[in-house]
Amino acid sequence: MEDPAPPAVTTRAATSDEPPLSAHEITLVRTSVSVVEPFAAEMTVYFYAILFARYPEVRPMFPPGMDAQRGRLLRALLRIVDLVDDPEGLVRFCGHLGRDHRKFGTLSAHFPAVGECLLASLARYAGPAWTADIAAAWTKAYGVVADVMISAAEEDEARRPAVWPATVVHKVQRGHGIAEVTVRPHIPYPYAAGQYVSLETPWWPKQWRYYSPANAPRRDGTLTFHVRAVAGGTVSDALVHRSAVGDVLQLGAPMGDMVLDAAVHSDLLCVAGGTGLAPIRAIVEEVARRGGRHQVDLFLGARTGAELYGVDDMLRMAQQHHWLTIRGAVSHEYIPGIRGSLPQVLAEYGPWYQHDVYLSGPAPMVVSASETLTLHGTQSDRIHHDPFETPVLSAP
Repeated sequence: MEDPAPPAVTTRAATSDEPPLSAHEITLVRTSVSVVEPFAAEMTVYFYAILFARYPEVRPMFPPGMDAQRGRLLRALLRIVDLVDDPEGLVRFCGHLGRDHRKFGTLSAHFPAVGECLLASLARYAGPAWTADIAAAWTKAYGVVADVMISAAEEDEARRPAVWPATVVHKVQRGHGIAEVTVRPHIPYPYAAGQYVSLETPWWPKQWRYYSPANAPRRDGTLTFHVRAVAGGTVSDALVHRSAVGDVLQLGAPMGDMVLDAAVHSDLLCVAGGTGLAPIRAIVEEVARRGGRHQVDLFLGARTGAELYGVDDMLRMAQQHHWLTIRGAVSHEYIPGIRGSLPQVLAEYGPWYQHDVYLSGPAPMVVSASETLTLHGTQSDRIHHDPFETPVLSAP
């Protein structure tokens, strides 16, 4: 089957008076995605195949195994399509992508090649549904995305490096396949409590995984990551079972908006499911660092009591700080204390409409808790969590 020839894809400097996509163009983009979505997995394989065939110089930027990378491309593409009628959200998301892609060595010259191959892939899998109008709409949409990513990357390059080497200075095994790995960056690494970090190991080059520091910024500059080895994992398994003091890891730029400065209310509700405690712990530390100007209700949830990870540390913090209240909930075991899923427990102990809410844990828990809180009066813009595609402790 011969590929339809897509229009030439170019990028251009974004201008303030450039109109966004029209309602008709948005409809065309979304309709075309609905056509190719059943073939999405095949399409991403095809995309990288023609990208590497036409532009072999970009292949070294990617890991040998491409499964995770293809999944990220698909999620990013679908997210962009979701945001095409939300200019502010689209700029924020694509700006994050642009800054994050610096660690891969992405240059502005690479974007036309990616756009060309993306449109060729969409055209191939849309088949007869692909029209000149759809091609034009996608060309315009990709141009907007590329402009934002390039601009964000250039601004970021002017103020900080793309990666930070960091030496492992301490490691503790916590059982249940979890290790605490503390690193010291070779140069200052500014970040905010609650943000997340991409991390590369020397054993799996080009394979970056996301983790949240479990601490607020320290004077000595160290960061502690709570890493759980997952079945079939590469990076997580290497960090838990292979890394040792003296090894050098690479950190990407900090990302995420789940930070204390996003809070409007003085009362905070923090919710951590399973091992998603790391960013919540960092936020609680940040409250303490700023003098305890917030009242914090923290709920920890797990299937069993043994899986209530980090509860002892948090209870010790609660003994030190009068503004911190800790409650643990178990959903699949009869033990003394609170029983039920975190969304159920939040509904029982609410209302929380005068709180800023910070959620971390498995995506289904975060979605369900958000729905429960919104139903009981919490404004959606006061509910903060990481993007679902960057789980803190469950990435391989």
